[in-house]
Amino acid sequence: MKIDIFCHVFPEHVLRRFFDAAPGLKDMGKRVRNVPMLFDLDLRFRVMERFGEYRQVISMASPPVEAFGGPEVTPELARMANDAMAELVVRYPDRFPGFLACLPMNNPPEAERELNRALRDLGARGVQIFTNVNGLPLDRDEFRFVFEVMNARDLPIWLHPARGANFPDYLSEDRSLYEIWWTLGWPYETSVAMARLVFAGVFDRWPGIRIITHHMGAMIPYCEGRVGHGWDQLGTRTSDTDYAALRQSMKMRPLDYFKKFYADTAVFGAAAATRCGLSFFGADQVLFASDTPFEPQPGVYIRETIDVLDRLDISAAERDRIYWKNAQRLLRLDV
Repeated sequence: MKIDIFCHVFPEHVLRRFFDAAPGLKDMGKRVRNVPMLFDLDLRFRVMERFGEYRQVISMASPPVEAFGGPEVTPELARMANDAMAELVVRYPDRFPGFLACLPMNNPPEAERELNRALRDLGARGVQIFTNVNGLPLDRDEFRFVFEVMNARDLPIWLHPARGANFPDYLSEDRSLYEIWWTLGWPYETSVAMARLVFAGVFDRWPGIRIITHHMGAMIPYCEGRVGHGWDQLGTRTSDTDYAALRQSMKMRPLDYFKKFYADTAVFGAAAATRCGLSFFGADQVLFASDTPFEPQPGVYIRETIDVLDRLDISAAERDRIYWKNAQRLLRLDV
């Protein structure tokens, strides 16, 4: 069995409503309008059938819902998206064992209500949040409810990068060029969000919180030395803030907090990145994911990810944990 925990959808009627609200949305907005498998279930099912006993935990595709409108618009959009995903799970339980709640994060009170509704009434198996909310970091007080609710429910948070071409590569410019904002910017974006949550004390406040980071923990596993020995010296490079006191107040090394995150295998078939991330997080904290359907041709990322995992020098028991047992345990799936 294989449970793919990071698979995106955009049901057709939801797609129409979202883009009615924001018809000129650029960057990822352009991308999602041109990926048929997001909304074409017949195509999706034909692709899924190539891989045997293979199932998908579904979540909405980026951009985040708050990119489609102001706080007076996004609660309705999020409710529509969650209802549509819940309906897919009910209609096709052998294809979709669960879905992740979508939140209108630019309206925190409504987002908290929608999170509780999706978990309580619709049976969401987790929630997807993005690494910033229209440029605001996740460690702000108004977003604390996500961590409180998910910790109380004992269900995971999926952390997805969000960055567009309006994040420039250099201070002298006003836009990122050559899609650097996606290729290199998204891993950086995820790593920054992880660091902000670590230093904000999320794991001290909620020791049992489970946060699944997209793309195998982004830059963190590769930068283990800098995250480890480098942040052990937190405060030695900063003159105007007493980070040394913060470091002394932490219960563990910064590196040990980063090892509390979970990671998925959605690195598009990169064997070295997969081995690096697995070495950092361990087989109990890595979950199979492909990031389908954002691939050159339908099924490529699924095929390439499976090929890499099947060639890893790990035990059959470890491979089973990555492919489906970790997902079954964390999401409490009936599979």
